[in-house]
Amino acid sequence: APAMGIVYAPAAGRLYVGAADDGAWAANVTDGAIGTREPIAVRAPGEAVDVVASKSHRTPETDAYIGQYPVGELVSAGSSLKFCLVADARADLYPRMGPTMQWDTAAGDAVLRAAGGKVVTTEGAPFRYGPNGEAGVAAFRNPWFIAAGAMDLKT
Repeated sequence: APAMGIVYAPAAGRLYVGAADDGAWAANVTDGAIGTREPIAVRAPGEAVDVVASKSHRTPETDAYIGQYPVGELVSAGSSLKFCLVADARADLYPRMGPTMQWDTAAGDAVLRAAGGKVVTTEGAPFRYGPNGEAGVAAFRNPWFIAAGAMDLKT
């Protein structure tokens, strides 16, 4: 599991940091200066679940998974930023049933876990990092996963 992650979203001017032992925080960044650190934590969803998902890489399987929930907002964002939106209580769920690599997800995953969230495989198993037995770069391909805040997941 990732122990620490830092994600900077320059277009939003927002920095996210999470460490397994220290929790998670975010700060606005203006003209290269990091503002006040604000602790962040996942939220419990309301009646509707706010979802972040890829617009360009969404699969029929992802859409079918999302369809199991009463969806409020459906927002598109970059891979690491999706984890951070859940960590920052701006969304509840990020399902990914499509290809990603460990370097695309580890930092955002660390922020989410430090904020009280979780990441599991689509079978509900803990999401793990490290070589997966394949050769070369493929050894660091992720399985499909579901990232979430404080909610019960359907697997």
